[in-house]
Amino acid sequence: MKLYGVTGWKNAGKTGLMERLVEEITARGLSVSTIKHSHHGADVDQPGRDTYRHRQAGAREVILASSARIAIMQELRDQPEPALADLVARLSPVDLVLVEGYKREAHPKIEAFRQEAGHDLIAPKDATIHAVASDVPLDLDRPVLDLNDTAAIADFIFRELGL
Repeated sequence: MKLYGVTGWKNAGKTGLMERLVEEITARGLSVSTIKHSHHGADVDQPGRDTYRHRQAGAREVILASSARIAIMQELRDQPEPALADLVARLSPVDLVLVEGYKREAHPKIEAFRQEAGHDLIAPKDATIHAVASDVPLDLDRPVLDLNDTAAIADFIFRELGL
């Protein structure tokens, strides 16, 4: 499976870009899965639900299955956070896996950059960032794409990955 990332600081437009890329790429007929990294103890489950109660009772992994979707919740229980490669290996085969976050991993990435967010660019110090999707013109040693031109960003990823 091909892997490409979207990275950047908080409020840089990563999630909106990911959402638009998934729509654009699936509209072109390719299958896409996503992985999102969070620095917070995210919990998709809700207190009081059966699956929540299973986890609270000590279950290491809980699968919620229905005719519409399957959700797998795994409690790390003091184990280290799995590596990105381990998470990718758990996915069903698709044409492209888009990764949001994981700044320190070695896969190729596009940095989302919004000037109003007030953060410095990551790209000048990170060779894994192959382009920057920005809402303002930038003078960089790599391509700068319009943050709002999703088709051009998808074209760039396709060229990079030979899709």
